[in-house]
Amino acid sequence: MLIQFRFKNFKSFREDTILDLSATKITEYSDRVIQVGTEKLLPTAAIYGANASGKSNVIEAFLYMTTYVMDSFAYGGETDDKKSKTRKPRLTPFLFDSTSKDVESSFEVYFITSEENGFKSYNYGFTLKQSGVVEEWLNTKAKTAREYKSVFYRNGSELDLSGLPGKMRDIIKVSLYDEALVVSLGAKQRISKLKMIRDWFCNINFTNFGNPFENAFLSSMIPEGFADDKSVQKKVIDYFAAFDPSIIGFNIKVIKNDSEDVKQVEIDAVHHMIGSDETAQIPLQDESDGTLKMFALYPALQDTLNTGSVLFIDELNARLHPLLVRSFLIMFLNPETNPKHAQLVFTTHDSWQLSNNLLRRDEIWFTEKAPSGVSTLYSLADFTDDDGSKIRKDESYEKNYLLGKYGAIPTLKYFDMFRGD
Repeated sequence: MLIQFRFKNFKSFREDTILDLSATKITEYSDRVIQVGTEKLLPTAAIYGANASGKSNVIEAFLYMTTYVMDSFAYGGETDDKKSKTRKPRLTPFLFDSTSKDVESSFEVYFITSEENGFKSYNYGFTLKQSGVVEEWLNTKAKTAREYKSVFYRNGSELDLSGLPGKMRDIIKVSLYDEALVVSLGAKQRISKLKMIRDWFCNINFTNFGNPFENAFLSSMIPEGFADDKSVQKKVIDYFAAFDPSIIGFNIKVIKNDSEDVKQVEIDAVHHMIGSDETAQIPLQDESDGTLKMFALYPALQDTLNTGSVLFIDELNARLHPLLVRSFLIMFLNPETNPKHAQLVFTTHDSWQLSNNLLRRDEIWFTEKAPSGVSTLYSLADFTDDDGSKIRKDESYEKNYLLGKYGAIPTLKYFDMFRGD
């Protein structure tokens, strides 16, 4: 489970920024807190804020870190074979001052493994400049240990690999180059400690429904096994029945292309006909935008709940009724539907979720952007009002948020540019 994500100097976030999924000592919904080893963690984090306040940048920072961990072994090196190289993602530091563009950006996570993996805690991070990796570190802590122990540390010419198997140290030293991470390169060499870190990132899912191109792509994805496995199809039907009982099945036609490994799938949604035992079929792409979004969410939801990993969703509320969003959240909050302790981090404008007795104060986060362009991220549990008092659990979160008490709302002005002279 994710304990904490920390980053600095990425897009609109210039200063050190922390998203913490550790449970605070507040009393509401204590049954929701998940005990994993010695950690007490939360299953959800909801990020609110005005448009362009930096909500999406929190998720994009984690996505950038994940992409770099997964692919950096192929970003550069001395090979002349361009086909073997992967294009390095563009690093975007804070650009609205004269110094930040030349300062390194940092990314760091704390996470803990499951019981079968010994409840081990890990602290992994790195700093980057446009030229490559500046610093990288990996520390680990056993369930009963008090302090983290270094596995490796890298800083410029300094490279301490003492926590890795002896035979593998020389391989990494010879193979390492500026653009590559030790974790990424070591996982490629099948070093178990480093492969475990890389695989943790590989299991994380991201969906962005604020991006129309990605939204169209996600809507075309189908759940694993959906084309051939009747049990998978039944699970999808049961999933749809929770919000659209008119869909009673799917008619799936698989069209094989020239390659046997590539399948094009045509899907019709099956509906009851009024006053008849017969059914009607509608191409899935002709269903409502909300239905298509829920279909697009299913593969990532299925994988996240099955593996107990983390799902990041940008604009969860887009094209979904608030009650449907609530039902989606409950899948993560309910231990019966989330036995492996999967976590959900999402951005939203749906303020109703603040007033329906669903979220703890430490599960509610806000982003706010100053006139200077600098974004900040803070939790409702840590927020203090003008008198220096903490927010009480019996306050009307939605009302006070919309009134601007917590910040993180747009500064509204009339659209005078359309008014005639």
